[in-house]
Amino acid sequence: QMVQESYFQLVTAMTVFFPLDTARLRLQVDDKRKTKSSPAILSEIIKEEGLLAPYRGWFPVICSLCCSNFVYFYCFHSLKATWLQGQRSTPGRDLIIGIAAGVVNVLVTTPLWVVNTRLKLQGAKFRNEDIQPTHYKGITDAFVQIMQQEGVGALWNGTFPSLLLVLNPAVQFMIYEGLKRQLMTGVHREVSSIHKFSVAWETVTTAFLILKSMQMMISIHVQASGEYE
Repeated sequence: QMVQESYFQLVTAMTVFFPLDTARLRLQVDDKRKTKSSPAILSEIIKEEGLLAPYRGWFPVICSLCCSNFVYFYCFHSLKATWLQGQRSTPGRDLIIGIAAGVVNVLVTTPLWVVNTRLKLQGAKFRNEDIQPTHYKGITDAFVQIMQQEGVGALWNGTFPSLLLVLNPAVQFMIYEGLKRQLMTGVHREVSSIHKFSVAWETVTTAFLILKSMQMMISIHVQASGEYE
């Protein structure tokens, strides 16, 4: 039930604040747009592209975020179990394992974020004429078209800058693990597996909301500069 609640909270938070994320992305990529405030740009988007335009790309974002959280969480604990083998962990070890898990996550999920960015910006009316329009029917079609037209390597555009960002979720997960150890030591009780999963999911989701934002910003700048098209 806690896992279901965590998923529900994630989807609810993303749904509520998704229009603001859309406005932020438009301001970042469309530097020729005169409007600079979020309410004004959202008003322009709705007027020019329709009422649901601020939610364009919602489903790919949710899929990418859930996949990132899943990969990071289970990679972290798999590496931790393999390395420690029952020994007590330390903040330093947690940080190293978190960085390793972050690297694996970036390598595995970067294609999702590349496709996610393309779909989120598809159909947008930009003032910047240098941005080329795309025509994808969905996530699968975006993958196929990018590989056919630009090569498989295009799915990993922006990987190196994204690797530099893995420290953020690693630090947050290190803090979570430290607080969990303090809780178990100070209160003298076991934290159930489902509770640990729920709290860890909340922690890594917060971290990846920041990481996702920065990764999408990188992808947008690469696309606008012509490296994507």
